Amino acid sequence: MPNIKSAKKRMRSNARKAEVNTFVSSSMKTAIKKFEKEVKAGNKEGASEAFNIALQRIDKAVGSGLVHKNKAARLKSRLIRSKNTME
Repeated sequence: MPNIKSAKKRMRSNARKAEVNTFVSSSMKTAIKKFEKEVKAGNKEGASEAFNIALQRIDKAVGSGLVHKNKAARLKSRLIRSKNTME
């Protein structure tokens, strides 16, 4: 446990940031899984909605620095490919 006031504040802010980062990354993964589930079920309408949400969540993760832009491009490419093969 830190003794210095600024170190205590840093611990609090790091905890808040870690919570937000966990939420953003888990919501991104969940959105991708929902899209993959819709594709597997063959539901075009549901897959289209889930696709848009997944792209938004990936972009948000890149913006907050949780995911590298190349990984995001790879994830998006895979999603687009699976969406196109469904049609």
